[in-house]
Amino acid sequence: MKGLFKSKPKTPAEVVRQTRDLLVYADMNWNSRETKREEKMAELSKLIRELKSILYGNSESEPVTEACAQLTQEFFKENTLRLLIICLPKLNLEARKDATQVVANLQRQQVHSRLIASDHLEANKDLMDILISGYENMDIALHYGAMLRECIRHQSIARYVLESDHMKKFFDYIQLPNFDIASDASATFKELLTRHKSTVAEFLTKNYDWFFAEFNSKLLESANYITRRQAIKLLGDMLLDRSNSSVMMRYVSSKDNLRIMMNLLRESSKNIQIEAFHVFKLFAANQNKPPEIVSILIANRSKLLRFFSDFKMDKENEQFEADKAQVIKEIAALEPRDRP
Repeated sequence: MKGLFKSKPKTPAEVVRQTRDLLVYADMNWNSRETKREEKMAELSKLIRELKSILYGNSESEPVTEACAQLTQEFFKENTLRLLIICLPKLNLEARKDATQVVANLQRQQVHSRLIASDHLEANKDLMDILISGYENMDIALHYGAMLRECIRHQSIARYVLESDHMKKFFDYIQLPNFDIASDASATFKELLTRHKSTVAEFLTKNYDWFFAEFNSKLLESANYITRRQAIKLLGDMLLDRSNSSVMMRYVSSKDNLRIMMNLLRESSKNIQIEAFHVFKLFAANQNKPPEIVSILIANRSKLLRFFSDFKMDKENEQFEADKAQVIKEIAALEPRDRP
């Protein structure tokens, strides 16, 4: 007889609606002293875990496509995402982790072959402002950062962040004293500057002057080893990408940029030296070197040739050796240019 009185399982849409109702409650009644608040928050945590289970499956079953589609449709019908982001600081640690995974998964869910999360974010771009500002709050920085990286998988959202004033903040976030938060900000920064090729190329072309002034002074010349190492690796990734060929040519035509690379080649860290070499070789390979670049290379020719002759990787690498041989050849062949 017990089976007759079992409650009917909630549909995915019902789970979303109940979650939304409790998020509204959490947002409106956070400062109340009601004893039922703890019960409501515990129930909310349970519902968020249930959302995660529907989207990811569990130890007993795989996620069901139709259930995921129903959940996704209901989730983005109203302001559930906004409420979840706003209320995240009020959740316990496990619920924050679950909520972060729910938001991440929903960015990839297709309904009728459409990523409806992208449409929703397009209409609510200010949510990115909230997520980015999370880097200033140690308690939620890593959760907001993970959500942010999933949201900028959508090209229009990445473009919004790139074109916003927030981009300048990343140069400070990357240098925050908390290592985990600084590393997370660095991961987001890299994602913004490497994922959507055409959008990145457009951004770098339009914002070349201020961007590379900040990049050079705050990252490449940072006193922090990790910051310098990550920055020179990212610079190489950007400049060696074909989409950024015009930006690369502009960068390797600057004597100030060349001096920075030569200083990085002198670092005690082999990792930084190798990444700096990958950028330096672009200066050497440029067949239209400005006179000031040629003058610097000639003035330092003997030192550079000695350095590269002895420069080796820890393991044999044919491509590295070929590149090094070409750099040596280019530098050895330099002749002073007549000044006009």
